[in-house]
Amino acid sequence: MEKAQINEFIEQHKQEAVALLEELGKIPAPSHKEGKRAAFCKKWFEQTGCNEVWIDEAQNVICKFNCDKYEDIVVLMAHTDVVFDDLEELPMTRKGNILSAPGIGDDTANLVNLMMGAKFLVHHSHQLKTGIMIVANSCEEGLGNLKGCKEIFNNYGNRIRAFYSFDCYLSVCTSIPVGSHRYRIQIQTEGGHSYQDFGRDNAIHIAAQIINQLYQIELPAGEITTYNVGKITGGTTVNSIPQEAVLLYEYRSCSEKCLKEMEQKFQQVIEKFRRQGKKVNVEILGIRPGAGEFDRTELENWTKQNVACIQEFYDGEMDFAPHSTDANIPLSMGMLANTIGTIRGGKAHTREEWVDLDSIPAGMGIVLSILSQYM
Repeated sequence: MEKAQINEFIEQHKQEAVALLEELGKIPAPSHKEGKRAAFCKKWFEQTGCNEVWIDEAQNVICKFNCDKYEDIVVLMAHTDVVFDDLEELPMTRKGNILSAPGIGDDTANLVNLMMGAKFLVHHSHQLKTGIMIVANSCEEGLGNLKGCKEIFNNYGNRIRAFYSFDCYLSVCTSIPVGSHRYRIQIQTEGGHSYQDFGRDNAIHIAAQIINQLYQIELPAGEITTYNVGKITGGTTVNSIPQEAVLLYEYRSCSEKCLKEMEQKFQQVIEKFRRQGKKVNVEILGIRPGAGEFDRTELENWTKQNVACIQEFYDGEMDFAPHSTDANIPLSMGMLANTIGTIRGGKAHTREEWVDLDSIPAGMGIVLSILSQYM
């Protein structure tokens, strides 16, 4: 595929991409409630000329090219969900080339660039040398726990040979996943009056002891591993012995091995208190896997090819730092996967998030250049 063809497509369709972003960016899409945005994407793909389009049980919008012709599939994905709970139209403002809205960069603008890639394939799929699956996926954010991506791998994992998550800002190209385990820890006691029942177990006191033990865990050697108690609630009044306390706890690492070691040590702390007769309930809020075993040289060489595609349209410094995205799933399985950013913006995960519309053409170019590798 000649770069001149890519540039011609960009020039012809860059205003269409901006208009699509302004329309799609207003549609609410909290994790697990992406239905409106999924329906919009499906209709757009169909009107664009894509023949194989459907919404699966996880609310992923799947658009296939030549996947019946070839056994091997390359998946390109960008998520529909945003971190905000709005169910009504999202507020949007535009000042010059700066477009602001909740979730507009993470991940709506990246999704738009990927959708324009599908439009490109409508006219060039006959040149493909492998199956291509473009996915507008659900549940990447927060407690969505990568549900959409997991569904794709449950259904097609044995056919997927390479994977792209379009997420983050221009300059990002990473194959290092940040995995995490998140828990809700509930402590329950009989409670009572602070004077008359003094001496009974105090749920907040036990919670404090558990926190103390969690913060004494020796971290695994090797990859950087972190932990955090991010929230604690409990009790009712100053003169009541608390019957309940709740902690939110997580640990993170790029290494799946380190995550498993932390899981073992976490469970040991919990079991220690249970053996003392304390009622401690643990709920898993979410698990994002870290990196599994893989051929590091193969992954590095493949990533270099993708960096070359990026640098055809972006001449700034590259960011290879770890990120937590849908790419965690294939990387945990030892598959070839990159997270790649395609837009310039800022203030992610705030209601003032913005994107620079002048960066849309470069982002489109990156997506098309990557697709051209498979032609």
